[in-house]
Amino acid sequence: MRFNGVKDFNHSQGDKIGVLITNLGTPDEPTTPALRRYLKEFLSDPRVVEVPRPIWWFILNGIILNIRPAKSAAAYREVWTDTGSPLLTHTQDQCTALKKYFSDRYGDRVQVEFAMRYGNPSITSVLEKLQQSGVRKLVVLPLYPQYSGATSASTFDAIAADFTQRRWLPDLNFISHYPDFEPYITALADKVRHYQAEHGVPDKLILSYHGIPKRYLLQGDPYHCECHKTSRLLAEQLGLQPDQYLTTFQSRFGRAEWLKPYTDETLKSLPAKGVKSVQVFCPGFSSDCLETIEEIGQENREYFIESGGESYAYIPALNADASHIDMMVQLLEPYLHNWLVDAERDGTQTQTLAKALGAAR
Repeated sequence: MRFNGVKDFNHSQGDKIGVLITNLGTPDEPTTPALRRYLKEFLSDPRVVEVPRPIWWFILNGIILNIRPAKSAAAYREVWTDTGSPLLTHTQDQCTALKKYFSDRYGDRVQVEFAMRYGNPSITSVLEKLQQSGVRKLVVLPLYPQYSGATSASTFDAIAADFTQRRWLPDLNFISHYPDFEPYITALADKVRHYQAEHGVPDKLILSYHGIPKRYLLQGDPYHCECHKTSRLLAEQLGLQPDQYLTTFQSRFGRAEWLKPYTDETLKSLPAKGVKSVQVFCPGFSSDCLETIEEIGQENREYFIESGGESYAYIPALNADASHIDMMVQLLEPYLHNWLVDAERDGTQTQTLAKALGAAR
């Protein structure tokens, strides 16, 4: 078995520190073939769909991949921009801002990159880039504030699988969640305050999170509880009473029961209860994407208005807002502190010893 090493390795080089932020992923383009590739990778992940593999293989390849790609491609065309997928663009902007911060403070000792769990740039390709650049210590931040096996754990699976192919494994810190991290809650609260200062306060604030099957919760996945914790802490910062906001779950797929209440059904029911104006915010999405722009911004708006609602608005995600970047910095820096001290070591002695044993560099 051949393990991946470093090309032209130099034994005198100092250890560099890598920061890798990750997100779910996006198709390369809004076309049916591209969506088929993307959905096949995404829906083949056993962390995402916990159905016996032979059964799921038939459903996925015989039914879903023959129907869903064309519909999904049409939805992606609705949100695609001149710079590509919104999720990719926002994640690139987040990475650029983090690169500038750490470069200004630490020079080239800290390397910052981003990767997608599904699609491009892949986790494997970016880990290869970091290893070849001399990264020996790595902190990974999946941009999922609330932990779920389908998101955070799946990202860890991909990194662990890649590491089984590498000769030299970096020291690793993996930030699996941050649902109650105070700077994150503050950034969310500031986003809502700034939006409402310009657009007014609605009858109800809807906090919508991506759903997961209910059976994941029953089997011990903490996602549901962490979403409610984020909502509670955000409501406290905003000074909201329990009747002024709701926590709901969106984007369900298939016939199984998912976490409730469902966002779409909730919005359809509210006008009959006297709620005529709502604002929807998605604290679990670190970047705007298809599920926020099209599903929440357009589709669910139609449900609410057609049901008798009068005013509907979507509050954008944190994206590359300065408060979001500052939150990420505060989350990452404690993991880097001790490593930065260690990175000062002199590699001269290491190189001398290595050359005595026959190393070229």
